[in-house]
Amino acid sequence: MEEGKEEMGSRLVQELAMSGRDAPTSYIQRDPVRQINSPPHTSAQVPVIDLNRLSQSDGAQVPVIDLNLLSQSDGADESVKFRDALLSWGLFLAVNHGIPSSFLDEVLNLSTEFFHLPLEEKQKFANLVDGKEFKLEGYGNDIVLRDDQTLDWNDRLYLLVQPEDQRNLDVWPTNPVSFRDVLHTFGKNTQTVRAQILRAMAKVLELKEDCFVKQFDEKANMYARFNYYPLCKRPDLVFGLKPHADASAMTILLLDKEVAGLQVRKNAEWVDVPVFPDSLLVVIGDGIEIMSNGIFKSPIHRVVANSEKERLSVVMFSALDPEKNLEPLDELIDETRPRMYKTVKTKDYLADHFKHFSEGKRTLDFYKI
Repeated sequence: MEEGKEEMGSRLVQELAMSGRDAPTSYIQRDPVRQINSPPHTSAQVPVIDLNRLSQSDGAQVPVIDLNLLSQSDGADESVKFRDALLSWGLFLAVNHGIPSSFLDEVLNLSTEFFHLPLEEKQKFANLVDGKEFKLEGYGNDIVLRDDQTLDWNDRLYLLVQPEDQRNLDVWPTNPVSFRDVLHTFGKNTQTVRAQILRAMAKVLELKEDCFVKQFDEKANMYARFNYYPLCKRPDLVFGLKPHADASAMTILLLDKEVAGLQVRKNAEWVDVPVFPDSLLVVIGDGIEIMSNGIFKSPIHRVVANSEKERLSVVMFSALDPEKNLEPLDELIDETRPRMYKTVKTKDYLADHFKHFSEGKRTLDFYKI
């Protein structure tokens, strides 16, 4: 094996897991207050929203938001449940979203096939040039900026999906053979789901229906991240993915159909996101929190490791045009709710996020007024 490929292989978590070695110290979380794999101590359940019912309730009147007194809306119609999910959780499981379950199975199966390919085949799409120079896109791990950085127990494939004319096909797998076509279709599907949710969000805020949708023009970015979490002998010592919020505007996740692992921070406790086949997990990102002037919150979430089973997820991140300013909508600023965030160019915010993520910091905190 070439020297560069040998160095890359030594950093891949899947290779570490297959070797039977203990997790190296660079993966061991040193902050005891994070309580890795601590069982949830809450009966709270991640909300489930039926997008078909939500579209049918578009003509219904949604009660005006009272930010000081959020209703729990047990038994309420879908539009009210949707509103409360946004205000209280910042995420929800979407069902009846219009994407066939057979196609979602294909997305997961192809993703699994890719990660189970021989290392030499996957390295054709590596995100390290000569085993050293890091590129955002491609197969490998997240960027390592410091020698003392604590690493996450996962490998990933990261690809720009939209705009289509900016795709770097050099790092788009050709094995499995249908991978590219399926990812292209999945990108289109999630774009449709995103638009439906954005219109419903505008209605919750009593804004023009297209006020959020029009922010995502033809230069808006969509990235796909395929996460592979190998089994780990000591899941109590590592994170699959450290606690963080998403820098995107909206994130849509296709989760493993059998193995749980994602947790969301709710009322100072960690809540498991359950296995819910054929659903999509919709997560509000920092971009929407900023645009909504803090009305919608971008939740903190994490992934815990598993000692018995591997786990996989496919994540679609939607962000504005990198050259576009990210800032609160003028309609959501007034005397009673002053501006809460500074203006920042989208590409600068995303660059800050990658740096802060490696340090366990939250980028949004640096842009609050």
